[in-house]
Amino acid sequence: MLICTLIAAPLCALATWAVTRLVLAWLVARDVMDRPNDRSSHAVAVPRGGGLAVIAVATVAWLVLAAIAGDLAILGPVALLGALLAALSFADDLRNLGAGLRLSLHALAVALAVILLLPGDALLFASLLPPWLDHLLVALSWIWFVNLTNFMDGIDGITGVETIAVGAGLAATVLLTGADFTAPLGAVLAGCMAGFLVLNWHPARIFLGDVGSVPLGFLIGFLLVWQACVEGRWWLALILPLYYWGDATTTLVMRALRGEKIWQAHRSHAYQVAVQDGRSHAGVAGLIALLNGALVLLCLAIALDLLAAPWGSAIALVSTALCLCYLRGWPAGGRR
Repeated sequence: MLICTLIAAPLCALATWAVTRLVLAWLVARDVMDRPNDRSSHAVAVPRGGGLAVIAVATVAWLVLAAIAGDLAILGPVALLGALLAALSFADDLRNLGAGLRLSLHALAVALAVILLLPGDALLFASLLPPWLDHLLVALSWIWFVNLTNFMDGIDGITGVETIAVGAGLAATVLLTGADFTAPLGAVLAGCMAGFLVLNWHPARIFLGDVGSVPLGFLIGFLLVWQACVEGRWWLALILPLYYWGDATTTLVMRALRGEKIWQAHRSHAYQVAVQDGRSHAGVAGLIALLNGALVLLCLAIALDLLAAPWGSAIALVSTALCLCYLRGWPAGGRR
């Protein structure tokens, strides 16, 4: 597992960079562009659909690793569901499928994964809840994670730095706490997004699109659910993606309290507010990368028994809350 994990990231980074360049030319030739509108954080038209390269490389890599480890029975269906979500999401990139249909497809993919692939005794809350309720809450959290990953992909580089931190942090933590098959899978996703980030860093030459963000949310969600429910590392699933959890969820709650239609597109996330207030895409993505680095270190400290999981989680929550307040300009001068 160690060798596979170490090799997976650089190979996938190089492959994704090369394939993304080909996809970029194809998208430009077919005029598949994300043109600015009143909700955009960019000022010029940019090709959208770079996720075609990311998900293609990630899917092949996951299947190869599954074959090597003998885990095709689990990872084959997960990779297939991710690829199907990518295909449907690319159709949505080209012509809007509607929020209801999108959410239904996300829910169907997650429900199939939870019912067919998770062991019956894989519970998030141990014996505190009936198994059916435990699985329902896991599924709802996973569906939310798929959608928030899509919502949060709104400025150059943000999903790249988030996925690199979550994927690499998961791989390193898992290796320290007793390797399982998810370590190289996390390295694959980190490597793929590192290769993509070369072309997506500000000013971005290509956007990920729903074809990338939706299946990425599904695949990352699978790794987090497996760690929390099967391996018992609930703190890993909470801490590593905490910036995305925190920004998306608090924004949803604030919009609901203001009486806004929460299913409609908007520019109210903390990272979007920061860009609207004059901060650069690179500066905001860099700050999030720094926070993510701290979250990874907290997970490593817990894995090495240097810090208790509840304390590590509390520190992570406070750090993320401070970052969100800073991005929103709170308390001084904050308007949103």
